[in-house]
Amino acid sequence: MNLLAARAYAFSELWYWLLLMAVVCYFVGCFNFAVLIAKKRHKDVHAIGSGNPGTMNISREFGLKVGFVNFLCDALKGGIPALVGFLVFRGCVFAGTNVLISDFVRYFNGFFVILGHIFPVTMKFRGGKGIASSLGLFTVCISCENPWYTFGTVGALFAVLFYIWLTEWGSMGSLLGVTGFSVWQALIFLVRYEALGSLANGWVIGIFMLLLGLNFLPWFAHRRNLVRLFAGEEHRTSVKKLYKGKRGMKDM
Repeated sequence: MNLLAARAYAFSELWYWLLLMAVVCYFVGCFNFAVLIAKKRHKDVHAIGSGNPGTMNISREFGLKVGFVNFLCDALKGGIPALVGFLVFRGCVFAGTNVLISDFVRYFNGFFVILGHIFPVTMKFRGGKGIASSLGLFTVCISCENPWYTFGTVGALFAVLFYIWLTEWGSMGSLLGVTGFSVWQALIFLVRYEALGSLANGWVIGIFMLLLGLNFLPWFAHRRNLVRLFAGEEHRTSVKKLYKGKRGMKDM
């Protein structure tokens, strides 16, 4: 794309859209599919397994198929708002810069979705851990860079699953997946904006800060898991047992 011919927007034209998107995306994140799935089965997700309203707890309680549905819904919850932001501002730059608004907005939207998922005001700030939504967000955002990257992102998701299957460390495998995706995207931005001489631009710094924040949130949400993991007390996640329909296991 020719950035010199791109449509430019000043911050004064964008701030209210950013505010609106932040609020809408936060409340999108607050909607928890695990709560809905458990309620459909006449159970309270906070009273089963670990009480965590997330994919792993749903999988262990209701089986892998139901868990996959929950994962897919959460992944779409993270990916769709980012995709909408990308499509709306595609081909636009911040006024006076060569920084693509779509690069910033897709992760801006994603950040507030994950924030709402982990700290939902509708659930007294006791939400899920943000893995499925984060993986969905990065899969969509990186695929937006180049349609061919879709194959790579899908392959990376299978690599995460294989790691969990091999090691049975669900929390660590999930977190490494999120971090791997964010590093991938950060390298793309690094190459792009270094070539344009814009690495010191405030909006570019903001993009990298969003990527850092999207890493921090899931790692922070898993802080107790990490303590148990390093203490050798973390419960293992057996994909084989989940596939065979084993239930009632404690959440990671």
